[in-house]
Amino acid sequence: ALTVRFITRRFIGDYDPTLEMIYRHVTVIDGEMVHFEILDTAGQEDSLQIEEKIKWGDGFAVVYSVTDRCSFDEVMRLCFLINHLHGSPKRSGAAEQPPVVIVGNKKDLQFDRMVSTQDGESLSKALKIPFYEIS
Repeated sequence: ALTVRFITRRFIGDYDPTLEMIYRHVTVIDGEMVHFEILDTAGQEDSLQIEEKIKWGDGFAVVYSVTDRCSFDEVMRLCFLINHLHGSPKRSGAAEQPPVVIVGNKKDLQFDRMVSTQDGESLSKALKIPFYEIS
């Protein structure tokens, strides 16, 4: 839903979170035409699959639901894996770490919240990665 909202500027309530999709999008940022190829993962990959997907990416939004503590608990592991795989000398042409942000989604569902804003901020500070909470 987050990816579709970015591309279409519309909120889509009905989607299948178990489907993996690649979206292509072109937009202008700071006066330059930017081509995005976004891999929206299903979040159910095994270790080898997730490593291949991380190697594929040039930037990452690590998204969790504030209503799902388990999804938040995966954030640190994924951020360390991104850092490890992109920091490896084996990666050709990688001069620096890719941009990474942590995103807490479903901020509007306050009554179902299981992860506090402070939890997200603390993790963000510990990992030195920007943090945003959105709906």
